[in-house]
Amino acid sequence: MAYKVLIVDDQKMVRQMFETAVNSSPDYEIAGMAQTAEEAVRSCLEQKIDLVLMDVVLGLGKDGLDAAKQIKQERPEVKILLVTSMPESSYIGRAKEIGVESFWYKEVQEQPLLEIMDRTMEGESVYPETMPAIRFGHIVSTELTDTETALLRALMSGASNKEIGEQLYMSESTVKRHIAEMLAKTGFKSRLQLAIEARGGGLVIHHEEV
Repeated sequence: MAYKVLIVDDQKMVRQMFETAVNSSPDYEIAGMAQTAEEAVRSCLEQKIDLVLMDVVLGLGKDGLDAAKQIKQERPEVKILLVTSMPESSYIGRAKEIGVESFWYKEVQEQPLLEIMDRTMEGESVYPETMPAIRFGHIVSTELTDTETALLRALMSGASNKEIGEQLYMSESTVKRHIAEMLAKTGFKSRLQLAIEARGGGLVIHHEEV
């Protein structure tokens, strides 16, 4: 009997891409389509779903991580494969905390989507070995340290150096030094540009947004 798959994405073209992958194997059949987190949760509560194939970013409102958390609370037997093109590093950590089985980057594709689906249904938890690398000024995103990534995320909120220091347990002068070093190596002209470019490339998403 084929596994029943729920496809969740707010973009029609991506839903069609997922549909093609599902229809390419006799082991799967599409049980439904959803565009929002609320629709995804409702579908899992109302019908038999074996695997949820879901994008992290679902437009306004709750995202795929929110939906995954609620699905796991209500239907822990349902397996979830989250998908994104965003290199935001916190997504993977949050997904693992929630209990999401697998995670796949659209742009990197270390393994084909169907292979990840198969391994997930066989009981594996499959996560990418590397993060996507995007251009960030004069460098690529993978050259940023964990501290610099955390600083960028804090900059998204418009916090002052003092407030960022309190959040990250460092002095105000240390925050100022890290920001100056990031400006020097990226070539950006201001902390505002750092935040705008980081958000625009999906490098960091402020936690209030997700």
